[in-house]
Amino acid sequence: MLIQCTKKLLDELKVTPDTPIEKDPLFSWHANLLKLGRKKTLVLVNDKNRYAIVLYGLKAKDMKNIDKLILKVVRETFQAECIKDEIIEQFIQHSNNVVFSKTKDRTSVARMNKACEYVYYFEDLLDNDAIIQVEMSLRISSLLVGDGKNSYIYPNKEMYTHLEGFAGQPIFLSEAVELKVTLMLEKYSVWRKIIVPTNTTFSNLHKVVQIAFEWQNSHLHEFYIYPSNTDAKVIPINRDKPIVNLVCDEEALSYQGDIPMKMETGIKLADYLPVRIIYNYDFGDNWKHSIEVVRMIEDYDVNFPVCLDGEGHAPPEDVGGEPGYEEFLHIIGDKNHQDYEHMVNWGRRQGYREFDVEEVNRELRR
Repeated sequence: MLIQCTKKLLDELKVTPDTPIEKDPLFSWHANLLKLGRKKTLVLVNDKNRYAIVLYGLKAKDMKNIDKLILKVVRETFQAECIKDEIIEQFIQHSNNVVFSKTKDRTSVARMNKACEYVYYFEDLLDNDAIIQVEMSLRISSLLVGDGKNSYIYPNKEMYTHLEGFAGQPIFLSEAVELKVTLMLEKYSVWRKIIVPTNTTFSNLHKVVQIAFEWQNSHLHEFYIYPSNTDAKVIPINRDKPIVNLVCDEEALSYQGDIPMKMETGIKLADYLPVRIIYNYDFGDNWKHSIEVVRMIEDYDVNFPVCLDGEGHAPPEDVGGEPGYEEFLHIIGDKNHQDYEHMVNWGRRQGYREFDVEEVNRELRR
């Protein structure tokens, strides 16, 4: 693997750059060192497809082992992409001899600098407790970029194509779970069935549910994890008491009760399955969703969630909980009501529309 470094990075690494060698660009990366706050951040961008990976909070000891860390971040990021383990290992073996050199040309540096801009822009995605920043890497690699030929590419999709060419076979295979997510309303039936890889983080499960129910992601949320039926049969356990509360905001940790509370960042579904989950969105309107496991899938061959089915409209944002939703439906169901036109237009602005499984799946794939 060829790592083409800025002068700042070479100075930090205290290495003498090797003479660049001709190498397959799939195994060549440009790299830069940033400072985010007081933490050193390494950004690497693949020469062939502009796929980016990020290391954060690097210390002197990490710099001494940077070659091993780079291979580790590649492995863990590809695993999060649901790429087959055998293909990841082939890629790592092919990359095992890490060589450092100077940057190649201005075009490559400009592309690397663009990825660095995205890291600054999405700084809120950083996990302060981790060096390897998988979520950040996936996010900036999924952004549309120019390829210099008056067209645009998605770096992650380009990487998938190039890995398939390298391996000579389809690259995706993972364990997944089918979930039924039901909005807990007294008078209305609103639910979705979705499939997600089990290595999906709870941060990303939140995003999946937001898309599936066409919420606007404008409020805080949390997850309550309950023991499964199987757990309750094996050991004495209260199935009605959560075993953990996963939160999205560090301020919530100031309100610890008798239920253990953790930040959701980096925690995966696989860490707890099989379980029952309550997902709560918007603590004002208090939209609670019951999430139950329908079945496990051992050979899921794509790396994105899929919505299989669903029923019912999700309420519009900020409607005032179920009582407000009931009043909203009453008004838009009566064209003679004095507030009919205003309420229809307001609902449209709030994202209220009929459930469309094809549209949901387009958004999930994006």
